[in-house]
Amino acid sequence: MDIKRSGSQAAGVGPAEWFTGEVRYEPLFEVPAPGRAQGARVTFEPGARTAWHTHPYGQSLYVVAGSGRVGSWGGPVQSIQPGDVVIIAAGEKHWHGAAPDSAMTHIAVHEQQDGVAANWLEHVTDEQYNPQP
Repeated sequence: MDIKRSGSQAAGVGPAEWFTGEVRYEPLFEVPAPGRAQGARVTFEPGARTAWHTHPYGQSLYVVAGSGRVGSWGGPVQSIQPGDVVIIAAGEKHWHGAAPDSAMTHIAVHEQQDGVAANWLEHVTDEQYNPQP
């Protein structure tokens, strides 16, 4: 058994290759092999978001604070709120982040395949993030 005490994991700034805007990434856990799961608390400042990406085994997001948005390739942008759970299928091209006028924090859980948890792609454009009717 291994207990990760609150605040014991160093938080960092989300890298510009993976995020647009100000993002704080705080690792919560990484299960040792043969397990593959990892989890993190991610806080997006208003308007901040991930780049498009996929996960080899999918991803689950649990929104804990603020208001956010999530998009899947070819689908509509959807709003997410505290208590919402977003289940992303393996290989699904998607993005997630804060609403334009609110920060948003979620817990992200996913599994690694051969040490890779996410395949990062191009940045989400302003038009994709905030489509006009």
